[in-house]
Amino acid sequence: MAAFRKRGYKWEYRASFKNPFTQEYKVKSKGGFSTKKEAQIAAADMERQIVEGSETSEENMSLSFYLKNWLVEYKKETVRKNTYELHERNVRNHILPYFKNINLVEVKPIMYQKFLNHLTNQDYSKRTVEIIHGTMYNAMEKALILGKLKKNPCRGATISNRNAKEDTGLNYMRSEDVPTFLQTAFKYNYIYYIFFKVLIESGMRKGEAAALQWTDIDLKESRISITKSLDFQADSEEDLCGDTKNYNSKREIVMSQSIMNELWDHKKWQNNNKLTLNDIYKHDVNPRNAAANNINII
Repeated sequence: MAAFRKRGYKWEYRASFKNPFTQEYKVKSKGGFSTKKEAQIAAADMERQIVEGSETSEENMSLSFYLKNWLVEYKKETVRKNTYELHERNVRNHILPYFKNINLVEVKPIMYQKFLNHLTNQDYSKRTVEIIHGTMYNAMEKALILGKLKKNPCRGATISNRNAKEDTGLNYMRSEDVPTFLQTAFKYNYIYYIFFKVLIESGMRKGEAAALQWTDIDLKESRISITKSLDFQADSEEDLCGDTKNYNSKREIVMSQSIMNELWDHKKWQNNNKLTLNDIYKHDVNPRNAAANNINII
């Protein structure tokens, strides 16, 4: 709550508040107002800025506090789990150990360029430095949008080519080698064969194929619906299946009749296993919540 007093012919306000970052109390005052009403309006505006964080952030917000808040508020529920974990590792393992207790507004372009050069001198590959730079640039750009910075200190930074690896391009399997590959996969395990055949025929990602359930397969219309992806590093059953890589990854794929015939046979094989094994049959990523016809196909 602000206090007001008249000094000569002018009014002044004084407001005390607790800095959420330093936990210290701070007094903000301003004078020169012609009337008490003007001082009250100005004090109310200042208090609103404090509540919204703009007053304290520019002067006292540490880079550490901002980046941790940025991860939680702007990344955790908006990007895929793997992307969030990448940003979090970059902040925890590289950015904060270098900048330590510096305030957000104290990060300057020259200082940031030295940080990138430091990563290169630590023998990180150019690509790794680019990924770490992407995290910091993204965070600073959001700080700029939020009004916490006047400019992004990461803009204009350059990454050395010293540790750049030669781009040999992608290596593709030749189409004439596909039958041999599938035959070999079948020898190791029939499941490998059907899994890789679905991947090759559809072009879907491995996580998308691993998350497929029979409710995603339209055997009569020869269509597969991609609606989710399996997280191979999930910590629990509840986290196994998540969203696809991005919104556009949700799609329908028209399949050939030959692969659909194999899926028909695969479903019969699976049903025979269920009848044989009875209660000890477990072939669902979340058996407590899934109906029998929702069992994963692979």
